[in-house]
Order: sequence, then C-alpha cells, then structure tokens
Amino acid sequence: MGKRKFGLALSMVLAAGTLLGACGTDKAKDKEGSTNGSKEDTFSIAMVTDTGGVDDKSFNQSAWAGIKEYGKENNLEKKDGGFDYLQSKEPADYAPNLNKLVQRDFDLIFGIGFLMKDAIEEIATQRTDNQFALVDEVSDLPNVASLMFKEQEGAFLAGVAAARMTKSDKIGFIGGMEIPVIERFEAGFLAGVAAVKPEIKVDVQYTGDFAKAELGKATANRMYTSGVDIIFHAAGGSGNGVFSEAKERKKADPDAYVWVIGVDSDQYDEGKVGDDNITLTSMLKRVDIAVKNTADLAAKGQFPGGEVTTFGLADNGIALADSHGAIPQDVLDEVEKFTKQIADGEIEVPEFRAKK
Repeated sequence: MGKRKFGLALSMVLAAGTLLGACGTDKAKDKEGSTNGSKEDTFSIAMVTDTGGVDDKSFNQSAWAGIKEYGKENNLEKKDGGFDYLQSKEPADYAPNLNKLVQRDFDLIFGIGFLMKDAIEEIATQRTDNQFALVDEVSDLPNVASLMFKEQEGAFLAGVAAARMTKSDKIGFIGGMEIPVIERFEAGFLAGVAAVKPEIKVDVQYTGDFAKAELGKATANRMYTSGVDIIFHAAGGSGNGVFSEAKERKKADPDAYVWVIGVDSDQYDEGKVGDDNITLTSMLKRVDIAVKNTADLAAKGQFPGGEVTTFGLADNGIALADSHGAIPQDVLDEVEKFTKQIADGEIEVPEFRAKK
C-alpha cells in the first residue's frame, strides 16, 4: 500500500513539473515574441519619482511626459505590462518603489534624479536580469544606463537673456541642493550673464531642498525686495514658491517688473497672472526625450547598460522655451548666436563655478 501511495505521489510531482516547465517555456516564448512586435508581450516601462512628485511642473513631470509619449506611440496603457510610475514621498521610498516595479515585471525602470543612485544600484545589484536607467547620475553597473545632461549650456542662454532683460542690473539664481547637477546650472548661468554684462553680480542662494515651495518663496521674497528683477530657479518643487512670490507681486502691482526663468519643463503656464505672465522663458532639460530614446533602444534590444549618454544643445537635449513675446527679437537673435557657437563647439561652457 505504501509503495502505491509513493508511486501516485511521484506521478503527481512529475505531472506538476511538466506543467510548470510548459508554463516557463510559454513565458519564454512570449518574451521572445516581444522582439517581433507581439501584442501579447509588449515592452513595458515605468519610473520612480524623487520627492518632488510626478506633477512638480519640472524635472519629474518632464520624465513622465517621456514615459507617456512612449506609451502612446506603442499603444500601451497605464498599467502592468504597459507604463506607470510610483511616487516617492521621502528618500526611504526609493528602493522599495523600485523593487515593487521589478516585482510587477516592468522591462525597463527609470530612477529620476541623482538622489536615486544608491537605491538603483542596490536593487540593480540584486536583480541583475532587470534593466534600469538612472537620470542625472552615473553608474557603471552593466544593467544600468546613465542619462546625463549639459545643463550648463542651457543655463548659459538663460543668463544671456536675463542680462539683456534686467532693468535693475540685479539678477538672482535659486538652486535646490548644492550638488554637481545644480552647480552646472549655476555655473552656466553666471557665465551667460558675464558674457554680455560682466559687471553684474548675480545673487546666488540655495534652498537646501527640492520639495519645499515655502523655502523658494521666502528666498525669492528677499531677492525681489533687494531689487532683483529676474530670478532663474533650478530648485524643482521648491521653485514653485519662486513663481508664487513673483505672481503675488505682479498681482499687487501690475506695473511691477518681476520675472522668473523656469527650469526643466516649459513653465509658462505657472507664470499666469490674469492677462499678464511673469515667466520670461524656461530652460528646457529634455528628460522626456532622454527617457523615450532610452526606452526605444531597450525595446529594440539595444539597451545602453553600463554606458553614459549625455544630452546637450547639439542634440536638442537642452533648449530655451518660447518666450511668448516677453523677449524682443534682437535679444532672441543674440541668444541664437550663442546657441550656435556652443553647439558647434566654439564656446565651451564651464560645468563648475569659479572657486571663491
């Protein structure tokens, strides 16, 4: 009797193994089918935001726009097997969010922002068969693609515009955290101002945070009160406070000459004050293009793991947004002249500010 029971149990185990093996084979075939455009298994992508949130009107929002554009072009939906995002409320959320997306079987997962590096490398080391992309930092792991930008080039153009448009010869720069990526914004902006009006001294301040609008507002208040009339911010969500302060001043006095230069995305809509607008222009950091290009490559089996891809003016990864008439044509012509010189390599914009 015991032998019969053992034989039956062994048969069940073998049958289960055959079934699981068949399932595994089918899944492998589905994955292979994705390279042939199979509708059953499309290439899926997702991203984890930093603490600024997906609707920060800036960096994360630009990345999400690229994710959605990829989804639209490939007939994907916002769900597992398509595209999605997870929002981080604090740095401690980075690794768990990345792991959740891995568990949901997304093919390519983006970590948005330099602060994500440690978390990306932690999960990528554990999940060597998964593909990741890191924005604004460099990793040498073979399953992580690093996406970098020449922020200093676009900031230089913003500096030229600000120097030509200021009436008080007092200009401000508000950064988030004092880190290399934001220092590139600062260095480029200072160089652009100096290229056309070297006598101007730019007031440079850092909020120490990318997600506290109240800090951006308080810093902008001090600058505008001191006579600054144009502020370029590279402070993520904290930069929303810069817009709030400028709009309050414009609303209180329609003749007030106060401007904000936006960052990462076109922040024109953020500057609306009735029929007026206090957004002079925005420095576009085309994270959307970088995200979509990387997804396209990965979907074709050309994932640039272990490589660094850098986007600048020459490849349309950096630009100035439409000023909607706020900047006169002669200034735009001068900006265009500098754009060509930088793109052609005639001008090399410094990445780091001069040591004090």
